[in-house]
Amino acid sequence: MVLIGDGVMAIVHPKYDADAWSAGPRPWRRLMRGLRKRPGLTRLIGAVQVAGGICWALGQEERE
Repeated sequence: MVLIGDGVMAIVHPKYDADAWSAGPRPWRRLMRGLRKRPGLTRLIGAVQVAGGICWALGQEERE
């Protein structure tokens, strides 16, 4: 659920998503600043998160 939700937020509002994750160690903050400047890349990462979250959820369903 977290992967899908964060992915949707990254797709809809990429700058806000990058800002939401901007706390942490210096390398992480630098990465988030870079993603804030590249909304297209942030959206792509968000789409991959959504797809990954759905695949993960479907895989869990098959195990049951």
